[in-house]
Amino acid sequence: MHWSGSGGAGAGTDSGAAPGEQERDQTLERDQTLELGQTGEWLWGNGVRPGIRPGSGIRPWSGIRPWSGIRPWSGSGGAGAGTDSGAAPGEQERDQTLERDQTLELDKHLIKKDARKRIICIEGNIASGKTTCLDYFAQTTSIEVLKEPLSKWRNVRGHNILGLMYQDASRWGITLQTYVQLTMLEQHTRPMISPIRMMERSIHSAKHVFVENLYRSGKMPEVDYAVLSEWFDWIQNNTDVSVDLIVYLQTSPKVCYERLKTRCREEEKVIPLEYLEAIHELYEEWLIKRALFEVSCPVLVIGADHDMQKMIEKYEENRDQILNPPNRQHHL
Repeated sequence: MHWSGSGGAGAGTDSGAAPGEQERDQTLERDQTLELGQTGEWLWGNGVRPGIRPGSGIRPWSGIRPWSGIRPWSGSGGAGAGTDSGAAPGEQERDQTLERDQTLELDKHLIKKDARKRIICIEGNIASGKTTCLDYFAQTTSIEVLKEPLSKWRNVRGHNILGLMYQDASRWGITLQTYVQLTMLEQHTRPMISPIRMMERSIHSAKHVFVENLYRSGKMPEVDYAVLSEWFDWIQNNTDVSVDLIVYLQTSPKVCYERLKTRCREEEKVIPLEYLEAIHELYEEWLIKRALFEVSCPVLVIGADHDMQKMIEKYEENRDQILNPPNRQHHL
């Protein structure tokens, strides 16, 4: 839809800022794609610059006062970040427990610092590691985690429309995606019970990736695509399905395919590598190349080809940037 970059004090602007500052902030936010790689660099527009662009007024909140002596918890069992390699085993365990508790307290402080509620969507291919990410943040207090409503898709009054779609996408694609759009709308609009909501995918990826894939592959007739698009446009115009940050777990299709075979979900046994490659390309077009549909909120890209332990370390290192996206609301 549109990016809320109106001249007044609304979503995307600070009511106390001068007009020139508002325009600069809006332009910056519209163009930014935030990428955290191994070097921790941020990707702005077409170029990479370390840290935050000078003068942007945006900075990741560290959550740690310089004099506090508190360090982020590493979560590892050995002598890593948050432990002193020369400490006795008992001291290491006490340090790790203390730092883990302090991390939770810092999350509470982060949330209190900005009372406005935030919605963060975890996006990525099938088997890209979204569940691992959500399970990690579910351990943090004051975060509401909403996973994809798979149980609903598997049982619509006794019918497994997810399984039917994978067996015959041409026949059941429109049926599944109609219900997906409804259930994801329910996810977006249910009352928030915590300051931060973290969702597995979104109504936006349902339309811009999965519906788009059915249409491009010839498995969804143009009339069905047009009806779903009209409904989606109405939802965006009349319902608040805004998002504050997208975390894109960028994973190669081959890695996803190997993970998919390992976890052995019944419906996924028929998914070929080519399907994962098509979904990957649509995610890249949408969130990286910006060539498919408009993306008007920050996108944090995390390479996710690593094993579970390495990914948990990445989430620990970057939890501030994930939980504290730029303090303005955007509309997709």
